[in-house]
Amino acid sequence: MGIDAQQQVDTQELLKNNIILTSIEKLLDWGRAHSLWPLTFGIACCAIEMMATNGARYDFSRFGSELFRPSPRQADLMIIPGSVNRKLQPLVERVYQQMADPKYVIAMGNCAISGGPYRDSYAVLPGVDSFLPVDVYIPGCPPRPEALIFGLLKLREKIIHPEKAVRLRSDGK
Repeated sequence: MGIDAQQQVDTQELLKNNIILTSIEKLLDWGRAHSLWPLTFGIACCAIEMMATNGARYDFSRFGSELFRPSPRQADLMIIPGSVNRKLQPLVERVYQQMADPKYVIAMGNCAISGGPYRDSYAVLPGVDSFLPVDVYIPGCPPRPEALIFGLLKLREKIIHPEKAVRLRSDGK
């Protein structure tokens, strides 16, 4: 075995054990998915479950989302917990527009998804997807903190694998 062959084997060994090859876009997507910064935003009873998710029992900080940001300019994830009425819609849109790009939206609870029990009211919107692009839907009235964590994990999956960005179901298909 010559010097060149030995050097090539050493190089292959280094590549196998110490160097990770990836594209910049995949690296950025991985970083975005593992450091989502949610906005402090609560509308209705689902906000209590969202606050419980950040408590010691469920520990949202395991997923890189431990601090709810006080300003939309510091956040990239908007969790809409509850029903949005027509009077509140322009304010929610303004907060969404002030968020940093790329930005993501989670609709939490039946009221945010479809208007919930108030859908027949003249003042309640039939879901936030009528005026915002929603990435993940979390059903329930109100959904448990485990459901919010599951929704966050699905959003992370969607960010890391944008080519598979289809509507994710709870059974993993």
